[in-house]
Amino acid sequence: MNKSVHSARKVTTTARPTSRAAASRTNDPARTMAGILEMATAEFAEKGLSGARIDEIAAATQTSKRMIYYYFGSKEGLYVAVLEEAYRRMRKIEAEQHLQDLSPEDALRRLVGFTFDHHAGNQAYIRLVMSENIQRGSYLAQSKIIQQLNVPAIESIRQLYERGIASGVFRPGLDPLDIHASISALTFFNVSNQHTFRLIFKQDTQTPEAIATRRSNIIEMVLRYVRR
Repeated sequence: MNKSVHSARKVTTTARPTSRAAASRTNDPARTMAGILEMATAEFAEKGLSGARIDEIAAATQTSKRMIYYYFGSKEGLYVAVLEEAYRRMRKIEAEQHLQDLSPEDALRRLVGFTFDHHAGNQAYIRLVMSENIQRGSYLAQSKIIQQLNVPAIESIRQLYERGIASGVFRPGLDPLDIHASISALTFFNVSNQHTFRLIFKQDTQTPEAIATRRSNIIEMVLRYVRR
């Protein structure tokens, strides 16, 4: 008798958190979607679109395939949403750098340093971009907001570059989009090619000392490129 009572109590105790979790998901769709996007980011970054499994994402978020499809439409729809969220997060943090409050050179230093740090600290983002380039950008092209998300990044560079020209520290004739491309290329490579670079040249580029040196060198390269 006591054993049966104990078992009943145990079942009741373990059932309550599940009920609360289910109610929480039902009552807070934004939180549910955010959790799905977080786990989907890791899944897609690690395995790519073809290798990722919705079952794995559903299990990790304690949701269901049906719920994921309800919010995102399909596996491909979730993948596009993950790409959008990755860019949105980066641009949001980028906008918080207050570049307009700094001198042109200091603003550019901060922007390049931020981009380097973001890529080094968010390697899933790099893998997602690499994966989408393998897809030739076909899924990102389906996004209705991706261009809007990235326009402020170019406009920010344009403004600080024009301030630099006006103050006589930057040389004229450069394209802000090309400056952005150069910053992206230099900071992207340190993450995207780290494994092949280490194997070929027998040098670990991911030690704290190597990262700090590379960061400093990239900032200096970009500054020398735009200086008068």
